[in-house]
Amino acid sequence: MKYDFDEIIPRRESHSYKWDSAGDADILPMWVADMDFRTAPCVIEALEKRVRHGVFGYTKVPDAYFEAVTGWFDRRHSFRFRREWLLFTTGVVPALSAVIRALTNPGDRVIVQSPVYNCFFSSIRNNGCETVSNDLTYRNGTYRPDFDDLEEKASSPQAKLLLLCSPHNPAGRVWTRDELSRIGEICLRNGVTVVSDEIHCDLVYPGHTHVPFASLGEEFLYHSVTCTAPSKTFNLAGLQVANILAADVGMRRKIDRALNVNEVCEINAFAPDALIAAYNGGEEWLDELNRYLYVNYVCLKSFFARHFPRFIVLPLEATYLAWVDCSSLGLPSAEIARILIDKEKLWINEGTIYGAAGEGFIRLNIACPRALLLEGLGRIKYAFG
Repeated sequence: MKYDFDEIIPRRESHSYKWDSAGDADILPMWVADMDFRTAPCVIEALEKRVRHGVFGYTKVPDAYFEAVTGWFDRRHSFRFRREWLLFTTGVVPALSAVIRALTNPGDRVIVQSPVYNCFFSSIRNNGCETVSNDLTYRNGTYRPDFDDLEEKASSPQAKLLLLCSPHNPAGRVWTRDELSRIGEICLRNGVTVVSDEIHCDLVYPGHTHVPFASLGEEFLYHSVTCTAPSKTFNLAGLQVANILAADVGMRRKIDRALNVNEVCEINAFAPDALIAAYNGGEEWLDELNRYLYVNYVCLKSFFARHFPRFIVLPLEATYLAWVDCSSLGLPSAEIARILIDKEKLWINEGTIYGAAGEGFIRLNIACPRALLLEGLGRIKYAFG
């Protein structure tokens, strides 16, 4: 491989939320979703050039930024859209919060498909809305949408939005075109706007293709909002940059207003250069990254098959977040997480932070050099072997 993803880069005392949040230096963090790899060299070069300039004042987002975003989605996802449909902000979570603020009133219902990314719940709650869960159906070691239940939940006059996690975190699903179409048709029939979080759209593995929800047709395009970012793809979360795609001019104006009210309508001086470099020059790096991550997943799956065959590692179609069914232990997820951190100093995510439907599961971040992955798996073996 051209890029060295096996290199172990010390991250302690680098102000890393992932590594420096634990007071114990022996704790191995495999929890929060950032990677332990350096970003693409083209991004580093662009940032070094920006630093050498030495002036970091208020930033105007250039035309090249919008061209980079639209070009990336055209090349990588066969999805063409107009640059004027884009709004930028500091992250996908602020984007989701602004969209909810713009398109709902306090007391409205927002549908989620649990188990799902935990910040969905806080964004809904912080805007005074009610969370309604259309739980995914878990059967034969995988998840599928429950369309009948979604129809029922969406039919409520108070239901205004569906937060769609695509690809899905933590389940690792890449929704098929048919699944997305059925979700969209139900929401259209019931006047529910789909807000699609597609932050993991570039981290997709062999045999699967990410389909942008808004690319399914004009009706879906104009009755949806899509949130994207280079942060998961290129490990740029700390640079705080994301984009909101809203084709409908009325929705876009409301969202723009909410971004301004929430004071998240500007991005920092480094963000445009990093995004432009990543989207214009990072494809080869990303392709190698995805191959490396997939081998990490295969290693993890083989480990559990050999040492814990009763645990079910769900198929990882996208993301670098493995979702493992540990219900055979007969322990709550929080207790499993406590045992791992107390006995073996391994920090993972318990399933219940993603909703009650996550009980019995754990989530493991496998975006790390293989040696660290194997170390973490060894700690699981010692804890439960």
